[in-house]
Amino acid sequence: MADELRLGTRGSQLALWQANTVAARIEAAGGPPCRLVVIKTSGDRLQDAPLSEVGGKRLFVKEIEDALTRDEIDLAVHSSKDMPAVLPDGLVVAGVLPREDPRDAVVLPVRLKPDTTEGDVASAFSRSVETIEELVAALGQSPSIGTGSVRRVAQLRRLFTSARFMPIRGNLETRLRKLDSGEHDALVLAAAGLRRLGFAGRISFTLPASACVPAPGQGIVAVEIRDDAEAVRRVVGLIDDAAAGAALRAERALVEALGGGCQTPIGAMASVMEDGTIEIVAAVVTVDGHRLLRTAASGPLGEAAAIGVRAARQLLEEGAGDILAEARQVHAAVEGIQP
Repeated sequence: MADELRLGTRGSQLALWQANTVAARIEAAGGPPCRLVVIKTSGDRLQDAPLSEVGGKRLFVKEIEDALTRDEIDLAVHSSKDMPAVLPDGLVVAGVLPREDPRDAVVLPVRLKPDTTEGDVASAFSRSVETIEELVAALGQSPSIGTGSVRRVAQLRRLFTSARFMPIRGNLETRLRKLDSGEHDALVLAAAGLRRLGFAGRISFTLPASACVPAPGQGIVAVEIRDDAEAVRRVVGLIDDAAAGAALRAERALVEALGGGCQTPIGAMASVMEDGTIEIVAAVVTVDGHRLLRTAASGPLGEAAAIGVRAARQLLEEGAGDILAEARQVHAAVEGIQP
């Protein structure tokens, strides 16, 4: 084993939090120190375009995976929801951190007083609402909702039929500043990112899976390595969380069985139950939100991937294949390519 491990990461605030957390846990578990290698990805360079128009969230991992394949780094740390359902040849997920809240969160604007400083905004509390009905009432008839996720938009159209969904990019503080300045009436973001970066107080309402099934892998930090790097695998195994790993295997197996990608309207959330079983809830929805398919499956923890595949097959039997084919055609039309 080398004296240090080269850890590849993006340079965003959340990515660095993830990378530093992995590095600290490895060292605390008796592993070698990690040296962070910041890699700028296509997703970082294309900040002005909606993800659905520039190739999806895999743009946030491609260059890092390329560096891993070329042995320029020893391990890569990702938000697992950004990873493709099928990894490049020779790469594997060797471990994951404990899962943060996987659900989506609604953030309402802080109503600032004239003398409020930027520093005060970060610690201010947004309005909170207790129910979906209160949220709909608070946002009114045709709110502007900031989110670039095809999955979120497709599901939320069922709640906010007249809403204007607007793509919003940039780091978390930039998005919150745009919200508070009046550019949007609400943001919908991953609760995990808000919590990890100290903005839990900005969460106005956490959407239940009954209203919006989260993205597969949301809230899970994954460590990717070369399949033949046995020494690195042993080190990463020291920090692997079994429950989060099982949930991720179920969710990724479902996406792979459906043939979905990062910019298709698929939601999946697996949970490890107190009796040691695992349950997955999943949804596929048309881009316009008019048709929604939901299913659930459960079984032994050791069969997590098989349970994800079973849920996918149930969705396919109900017509999910047609919905996803239509979504891919819409995406292709936006990009100006053949599906």
